[in-house]
Amino acid sequence: MSDKLGPEVLQLDYAAEADRIAHWMRDTVANTLHRRGVVIAMSGGIDSSACAALAVRALGPKRVFGLLLPERDSSSFSSRRGRLLAEHLGIEYQSHDIAAALDGLGCYQQRDDAIRRVFPAYGDGWKNKIVIAGGTERGINFFKLVVQSPDGQMHEARLPIREYLQIVAATNFKQRVRKTMEYFHADRLNYAVIGTPNRLEYDQGFFVKNGDGAADLKPIAHLYKTQVYAMARHLGLPDEVCNAVPTTDTYTLSQGQDEFYFALPYAQMDIALWALNHGRPAADLAAALGTSEEHATRIYADIQNKRRATHYLHARPELIEPIDQVTDRRTG
Repeated sequence: MSDKLGPEVLQLDYAAEADRIAHWMRDTVANTLHRRGVVIAMSGGIDSSACAALAVRALGPKRVFGLLLPERDSSSFSSRRGRLLAEHLGIEYQSHDIAAALDGLGCYQQRDDAIRRVFPAYGDGWKNKIVIAGGTERGINFFKLVVQSPDGQMHEARLPIREYLQIVAATNFKQRVRKTMEYFHADRLNYAVIGTPNRLEYDQGFFVKNGDGAADLKPIAHLYKTQVYAMARHLGLPDEVCNAVPTTDTYTLSQGQDEFYFALPYAQMDIALWALNHGRPAADLAAALGTSEEHATRIYADIQNKRRATHYLHARPELIEPIDQVTDRRTG
């Protein structure tokens, strides 16, 4: 392997890797999970699309069931790409609008109540998002609330912790209700549920506990986001899917994942995570990203801080003592 740090470190034999994942999925679904097929929620994004295509490669289209789960704040592009993908793969799918369930649970009301404590004028016709700041700029991470009034004016303010937690807790309903729908269909069909995090999301805790973090198998958690894009192209997915820009698709204002959570756009973030995982000094990362060594050091620190802060998301329930009879069954 070259000593140069750049996109080339993420190169893979995608044909061999697709075969390896497909073989693992077949064996896992049949022999470990003892299920007949798989359910996957398709957001129209690259990760769920690649997972769906790999599932079809592993099990065939008749044993893959897709779900489109839009809600009030979802982009229309998400459902359109999801349908495009399902039809491209030839799988059965259903669409369930979960907005009424979220409304009944208080998702939108609780979020809006918290926003109004920061911007009292916030109401019908306004849009919102949360953005991250500080972590790689000589400080600790903090969050800002950005809103847009109906006349198009943008406003932002640093979010107090109480309001931040309430907004995030309310929006987490979205992922948890979606997962409830996935497991309903999994139970109905005797299927397993696929989780779709890539390595960057899995490592950095970019998922909701008992929401999109819940799954029976996660076939791309070892692949960096750059590799997932390349895998999707290798598998021949439609250009509209392969060119989709990563978004959270959670807030009413357009929001990139790097705005909400990550320190850098995904292509640079992949290189930073790979470099840290392989013990490369900050000076190498600085050269690869065209930044200062001090800034590269802060990026490494931000990755490690997120790992510590999100350990809880990966953790299984705590027990007072091991239960020997079930310890080896990998229950969580």
